[in-house]
Amino acid sequence: MTHRTIVHMDLDTFFVSCERLLDSRLIGKPVLIGGTSDRGVVASCSYEARKFGVHSAMPMRMAKMLCPEAIILRGNSGIYTNFSKDVTNVIKESVPLYEKTSIDEFYIDLTGMDKFFGCHKLASELRQRIIKETGLPISFGLSVNKTVSKIATGEAKPNNEIRILSGTEKPFLAPLSVRKIPMVGEITYKALCDLGVKRIKTIQEMPMELMHRVLGKNGLSIWKKANGIDNSPVIQYHERKSISTERTFNKDTTDVLKLKGIIVAMAENLAYQLRRGNKLTACITFKLRYSDFQTYTQQQRIPYSAMDHNIIPVVLDLFHKLYNRRLLVRLIGVKFSHLVEGGHQINLFEDNEKRLHLSEAIDKMRERYGDRAVITAAGMEAKSISRWNPFTGEPPPLLANRRR
Repeated sequence: MTHRTIVHMDLDTFFVSCERLLDSRLIGKPVLIGGTSDRGVVASCSYEARKFGVHSAMPMRMAKMLCPEAIILRGNSGIYTNFSKDVTNVIKESVPLYEKTSIDEFYIDLTGMDKFFGCHKLASELRQRIIKETGLPISFGLSVNKTVSKIATGEAKPNNEIRILSGTEKPFLAPLSVRKIPMVGEITYKALCDLGVKRIKTIQEMPMELMHRVLGKNGLSIWKKANGIDNSPVIQYHERKSISTERTFNKDTTDVLKLKGIIVAMAENLAYQLRRGNKLTACITFKLRYSDFQTYTQQQRIPYSAMDHNIIPVVLDLFHKLYNRRLLVRLIGVKFSHLVEGGHQINLFEDNEKRLHLSEAIDKMRERYGDRAVITAAGMEAKSISRWNPFTGEPPPLLANRRR
């Protein structure tokens, strides 16, 4: 079997690096980017700030206490999106297959390229080209799969590269903290620590069944990653520009409460799909079809967002503007367009730590128990919404129209 060659590339402290290209006075200084109020959250921080114990997703007020001399910037999602596109274009021109997993992170499949060039040489040259053409520092890890390459990138940072030769995955991973395994978050790390597991080596020495018994399906996945096993493919990246959902009623209606409930459910679900796909929208369109088949649409531009509290009021406002004939309604639809990469990260600019944490907690419950596990009371009219993630090559989400 041919060994795969997978490269994971990650732009170093991406938002900070972009700001430094725009203002060289920030170079070498501790920089924090994110919500600037006391309730704001750190979206990105420079390595100089990290020395003080600051990290992303930390409350801004705590970061200020740890690093009082830090320069704090609000951040600009539009600028970062354009820099991200520049990097994507360099990669697109250079490799046959790549996947963009966030605004600053890429997987590249170079399997079989060894026949023409050395894969490591190709990856190195690509990295140098990105640095030269965009001015942004970038690191990469190269190995036989996504997991090992991603962990290797973490070890290579800042602004460096690491190659893990085939067959040396386990010894490379062994001395590292279990926190380095992708998908090991705070709660799983604590559970592993309670078991006395702090290094990846310990998981490698444990029977797979034990991990399965203690942590369930999650434990099985962690055991495989700890042993350098990961067969997940690099999925060809296609920029998706919009997502939408429509509902045609079984029986035309003038029930405004029912309509509003379904509209809220649609907007809420689409916003969740955005966050799940690491996307933001800047344009909302509402569509209304009356029983006489007359169809009307109205759209509104908004500042880039994927948060319910920014999106739902706009959708409802568009509905109120359109629904003025008080006729029977046959169909309603919601569309989010002008999508850009960088969901959760850029949402951290929203100056409300409480809302951010609430949104993250709700999304985690939805991931675990299904899209409709947690919903607003207003959105209960809609019976079910599909679980598809529209940003992973799956079909777009549709609001199921259940007959009673």
